[in-house]
Amino acid sequence: MLLDVTQTAETPTGPPAEAPTPAKAPRARPRIHRAWFVAAVTFVTIIGAAAFASLPGLLIEPLHKEFDWSRGEIGFAVSVNLVLYGLTAPFAAALMDRFGIRRVVAVALTVIATGSALTVVMTAAWQMVLYWGVLVGLGTGSMALAFAATVTDRWFVARRGLVTGILTAAGASGQLVFLPLLSWLVANHGWRPASITVAMSALVVVPFVWLLLRDHPADVGLPAYGSDEFKPKPPPVTGAARRAVTVLFEAARTGPFWLLAGTFAICGASTNGLIKTHFIPAAHDHGMQITAAASLLAVIGVFDIVGTIASGWLTDRFDARRLLAVYYALRGVSLLFLPMLLGPDVRPPMLFFIVFYGLDWVATVPPTIALCREYYGADSAIVFGWVLASHQIGAGVVAFAGGLVRDVTGSYNTVWYASGALCAAAALMALLIRSRTSRTTKTASLSAT
Repeated sequence: MLLDVTQTAETPTGPPAEAPTPAKAPRARPRIHRAWFVAAVTFVTIIGAAAFASLPGLLIEPLHKEFDWSRGEIGFAVSVNLVLYGLTAPFAAALMDRFGIRRVVAVALTVIATGSALTVVMTAAWQMVLYWGVLVGLGTGSMALAFAATVTDRWFVARRGLVTGILTAAGASGQLVFLPLLSWLVANHGWRPASITVAMSALVVVPFVWLLLRDHPADVGLPAYGSDEFKPKPPPVTGAARRAVTVLFEAARTGPFWLLAGTFAICGASTNGLIKTHFIPAAHDHGMQITAAASLLAVIGVFDIVGTIASGWLTDRFDARRLLAVYYALRGVSLLFLPMLLGPDVRPPMLFFIVFYGLDWVATVPPTIALCREYYGADSAIVFGWVLASHQIGAGVVAFAGGLVRDVTGSYNTVWYASGALCAAAALMALLIRSRTSRTTKTASLSAT
């Protein structure tokens, strides 16, 4: 039996919990569309919440020294954080449909702040799993990239690829802002002030979100950017969890879902799970100062912004499948060279690796979202949430496995080489994703004959 890769997930809808929200009457379009202000608020919000992503790699050595926890134990807490981040994402997209973007994001930021603040009083490894792994994982997952995808889908018809790239780059911008500060705090004042800084940065953003973010263009009486049609705000839909699961089962019956999930799992393994978690301790193993290694990760954040925005621009113009194949292939090659570049000093070849890896870091996101949108339409944000779950599961596996391999072998080399091979496999998988247009044309041709 042939697998029908053109099947799309139907949007299950429950009975509305309340009457549709009355839409404001359409009004004259402003010179600068309100969608760009919403995108700006979203960008700043993601930057404020990004401090949490900068901290795990900085905590491994201080926690190992203070509590004598193994790198595997610390890596397990990070793994729980990454996996919950991913598994929460598809439910977050559905919850945003039910309760609105503002409420979900405000609650998520508060949970992040709570979990990060509680880590300063922990004395056992299981507490790190609970505070940093569970609470921060659930909070960050409730925003995740589903936040950016939902804002883009609601507020933009034109320039979606570009806006997706800009919002995705916000996480890298947060890394650029916070990583040097957090590494300085850890080196000079210990890891606890760094954790408090993360908590405060999340709390500061909450009123900013509540006062300035809007859920839908109809809230301000405008059509989405790039559209001439004014659409009333849809009513809230009940059964957010049921809808997320139903969309998963529908999408899982199509081939592109598994290929996208597989490639994105490898993306997570080779970025958040590998470089973000283990680059700093690996560089420290080779004699590099923690602050120097953290500065290199911050440089990745600089070029991540450029690479992701450029990828969004390219996604609007070129085949997303081929872009993914190129991104993964080049990433895999770079990882094979990394063990030869690590040393006590920062030399030009290492800087070249950092610049390249930054350009490629999350360049995979805009084409992946574009392919979800192509195949799954109105359910694309939730489908991308599940694809993102695979990204974080891959990241969680490598965050734990990397620490375990380091404990057993005394080196990270095996992890670098294995991740490079996985990226090569991801490049091949991206090429196997069939164009929906060409598949539909071929199916119609076969039916006619």
